[in-house]
Amino acid sequence: MVSIADSHAHLIDKAFKSDEEEVIKRAQDKGVRLIINLGYDLRTSLAAVKLAEDYNSIYASVGIHPHEAGKVPDNYQERLKKLAQKEKVVALGEIGLDYYRDLSPREKQKEVFRELLRVAREIRYPVIIHDREAHDDILKILEEEKGGENGGVLHCFSGDWNMAQKCIDMGFYISIAGPVTFKKSDKLQEVAKKLPLNRMLVETDCPYLAPVPFRGKRNEPSYVKFTLERIASLRGDRWEDLAQATYDNTRRVFNLD
Repeated sequence: MVSIADSHAHLIDKAFKSDEEEVIKRAQDKGVRLIINLGYDLRTSLAAVKLAEDYNSIYASVGIHPHEAGKVPDNYQERLKKLAQKEKVVALGEIGLDYYRDLSPREKQKEVFRELLRVAREIRYPVIIHDREAHDDILKILEEEKGGENGGVLHCFSGDWNMAQKCIDMGFYISIAGPVTFKKSDKLQEVAKKLPLNRMLVETDCPYLAPVPFRGKRNEPSYVKFTLERIASLRGDRWEDLAQATYDNTRRVFNLD
């Protein structure tokens, strides 16, 4: 069976509280051999670490989502560094900027984003970047803070091809999520067609952004195959080849080889 990776999941979300084990089993049955499970604050980062310890196929990333930037305690950087030393933690994230909901003040988002990029450089970890309607500031800060120094991912990519090229030049991978299956996703589909295969990842961002035919429902790692199939169709590739390549890329960016 082909190996599949879900490079970005939130299995610690309350949406999976009642059937987490069954969701993970379904993913395994569908060939999902690797899941990167992310925290979005200190509490969920710890939960992500604990879940990763229970499953060989799951690894954790610890970070502060921009929604949570306005609520970080004074010692959050040291606490994240300590969590990052756990055996199955492979990245710092998700971190970044979100100008769509603005749940934290933008200046505070930028301050925490810069601080976390510096933490990642200090501990030499790849980063997982959240970018929603903040493309210009994301690029500016990544360039100024040398954010791609240890590699990383622009997750659930929503920029255009020009932005994707700039991110690749800085050392990043581009991760494509369920919206590529939506009808009105021309810009993302163009990126998916043009991306060098050795710089592409796929993800669910579950429980959010379920691909067609599950759009509007709870997403889960087993659904990543539908995203793979759509990208493969756009590129004229076999989905199995795309799955194996993105699985290998996921292992590479998170230093699992």
